[in-house]
This record gives sequence, structure tokens and C-alpha cells, in this order.
Amino acid sequence: MARLGGKEVSESIVADLKPVIEGLAGKGIIPTLGVLRVGERGDDLAYERGLLKKFESCDCKVAVTVLDAECSQEEMDAAFDKMNADKDIHGILVFRPLPKHLSDSHIIETIDPGKDVDFMNSRNLAGVLEGRKDAAAPCTAEAVISMIRHYGIETRGKKAVVIGRSLVIGKPVTLLLITENATVTVCHTKTADIKAECKAADIIVACCGVARMVTPDFVREGQVVIDVGMNVDGEGKLCGDVDYDAVEPIVDSISPVPGGVGSVTTSILLKHVVNNCVKICGAE
Repeated sequence: MARLGGKEVSESIVADLKPVIEGLAGKGIIPTLGVLRVGERGDDLAYERGLLKKFESCDCKVAVTVLDAECSQEEMDAAFDKMNADKDIHGILVFRPLPKHLSDSHIIETIDPGKDVDFMNSRNLAGVLEGRKDAAAPCTAEAVISMIRHYGIETRGKKAVVIGRSLVIGKPVTLLLITENATVTVCHTKTADIKAECKAADIIVACCGVARMVTPDFVREGQVVIDVGMNVDGEGKLCGDVDYDAVEPIVDSISPVPGGVGSVTTSILLKHVVNNCVKICGAE
């Protein structure tokens, strides 16, 4: 069994960014990410801590705006508009899903494309849909593909199953896998026999947001399992969508949580912020 750790993938991405960040610093420019968080979800807080650590270690900034979970639509939209207009913020990340009484439609429709580091706006997602090789994708989806490429996992002609269909990860990672020449099946809550679909796959990408949903009866020998989940269990521990301890002895390779896709995602996000900063500040 091979453990698909995210550390070496992340380090490779950061190494490529360091000269760019140093060049910007020489001009008095610090790449800055604006984060909008509503409430105190455990997975959001865990991701935020990882972002702060990553950006600070690379001499970049994260400006966090926190709103109460019961805030109004008007309050959230106003906080976003302020961030969107701030010339010193080069990328914006809104933690989703939002509380059920809030809509992200205003954010998606009005976000400055030059600051849309998680590619929420349809204009940016179009590149992924078209399958352009140079198109950046939502950070987590791009992180999955970065891990696949780094570890030399064959996708051409392979059967991949994506568990989840969100616009944040499920749909974009499906499109990216298709671009990588995999044959992709998307599973969700209405899938008739999800266990059989997963067992038939060569690659499983678990991004359903359900703690330890993927158990030994979902998998078989020879598979690659990439766990995108970031959940907090009943004991307050961070865990993925895969029951790692039970699945790990069976499959060929698997990514852990924590220490897998999440650490790569923060580096991809850093890359998007730095690239946007270069474009916004005309420092190319």
C-alpha cells in the first residue's frame, strides 16, 4: 500500500512560487488573500488554520472577515462587497456551504474575476468545462489532479468514480478527470448501488462530505483512493470521507486526512493568489 501524502506535492508547488513572491516583495507588494467565513464550522476552522500557516510561512497574508452564523443576507453581501473592492486584496475565498438561510448568488455573480481564486464565477469555470489545458480550476479539484500527476497515477482509459456532485469539488474534478482521459462515473445520494459502482472503479475520489462513509465494502485490491473529505467526528477529530484505518490495508494507494489533499489545496490556493497578484499589480 502506498500512502499518498500531500507534503511533497505541496513543497514542490511552493518552491516554484518562492522566486515570484520574492520578486513582488522587492516591489513592496505582498500577495493577500481575503477570507469570508460565516459561523464556526469545524471544517472551515481547520482549513482556515492551514491557510494562515501556509501563507505566513511564505511571507504572504490572509485577511479574515468573520460573520455570525445568523447574519442576514444583506450583512454578508456588504462584507463581501467591501472585500471585493479592496485594492490590497488579490484573491477572495468564501467558505461554503453557507448556512441554509443565505445565498451565494450575489457573490458568484459579482466577484471580480481577477480575485476569484476558487473559480466560483461561471466565466472562470468555462475554461474547465472546455477542457483547456491552461485553465485553472477550483483549488481542491486542482489539488486532486496535482496529486495524481505527482505520483504518476495512470488515468488514461481508467475508470474513475467521484462520490459527490458539488460545484466546489465534485463537478470540476469530474471535468478535470475527463480531460485526463479517465472514464468518469459520478455517484451521489440517488445512486442505486454506490458500493458496486465504487468497487468497479480504478480510482475513487471521495468528496461527499460524510465522515468515514467509504468503508471496506466500497473498495477492492488494486484501487487508488483519494479522500477529499474534511470532517470533524463526534470526538472532535479531523477525519475524511473514507474510513482510512479500515480501507488502507485493502487498496493499492490512499491519501490520508489530515496530511493529504488538504495540504495541497492550500498550496494551490497560494498559487492562485500569487498569480492573480502579479496580474492585478502589473508585475508580470
